[in-house]
Amino acid sequence: MSKATVTAPANIAFIKYWGARDLDRAIPMNTSISMTLEHCVTQCTVETLSHGGEDEVWLAEPDGGFGTADPDFARRIREQLNRIRQWAGRKEPVRVATRNSFPTAGGLASSASGFAALTLAAVAAFGKKPSQRDLSLLARRSGSGSACRSIFGGFVEWAANTGNGSEEESYARQIADADHWDLRNVIAVVEIGPKTVSSIEGHRLATTSPYYGKRLELIPGRAEKVRKAIRERDLNALGPAIEEEAIDLHLITMSSHPPIFYWSPGSLAVLRAVRELRQEGLAAWATMDAGANVHVICDADSEDEVAERLEDLPAVGFVIRDGIGPGPEQDEEHLF
Repeated sequence: MSKATVTAPANIAFIKYWGARDLDRAIPMNTSISMTLEHCVTQCTVETLSHGGEDEVWLAEPDGGFGTADPDFARRIREQLNRIRQWAGRKEPVRVATRNSFPTAGGLASSASGFAALTLAAVAAFGKKPSQRDLSLLARRSGSGSACRSIFGGFVEWAANTGNGSEEESYARQIADADHWDLRNVIAVVEIGPKTVSSIEGHRLATTSPYYGKRLELIPGRAEKVRKAIRERDLNALGPAIEEEAIDLHLITMSSHPPIFYWSPGSLAVLRAVRELRQEGLAAWATMDAGANVHVICDADSEDEVAERLEDLPAVGFVIRDGIGPGPEQDEEHLF
């Protein structure tokens, strides 16, 4: 038997992955760019088993015990394990336990960190040492496309497939490491329960929006603005681009058929507070993934004031202070 434990981070997309050429294989319609986080992470332990039977999938509880995974989540984990076994040429079942440091299924990229951690831990348990490119491809094939970006630290780009049908071209790469720019991400948590419409369903409906084609036209220019702002460490250039992109994402969801409303009254209260902070001279910019919670990107000097303002909002349950992180790491201590 062999055991490995990996901690992998969530990421916040500056340019969003939304809509796919092939949803089953998570081949995107557009390029996406993200910042890897440091504190919002998933820890996953995978152990190969000498006996036959099915994979065992467990969720680690705060008290140190384990609970059974939701059937749909367990199914997705087993499907990814089957892909990894096929790739690695292995057949034995495994025992899996996973634990998040932050709320699950609320639009905070827990599936990205979860499937990145699972992929890295399973590959290590099987004794394989693939390239970063192959790890990104394997993580993407989990169906949680953003997991391919969580393989890397710093700032990461996942290029759109060229349309030639080859999934081997759809993987992420690091464009700058975590030391390049000390950005902070103050997350205003206004909802902690699972969102009512999954991201997978949102991807499926994306092309039904009459504005989806226009968004695809705008993405290349917007992505270049984001790349340039990252290269030059220019928050005043980055901020407007990422806010515009976040609004466009939710414009698409709200105009899909049927429409999807991820925003809540709390989301709007936070967005208003962020605008007020800027009017007071603070460089703070909001972005949102497919959920109600709001990520506020700022510099280190502004983090305390941003966090205090958001914590004072009645609609905000709590804030998570995070920032740019170095990426996954293998752990010596296991979950079981």
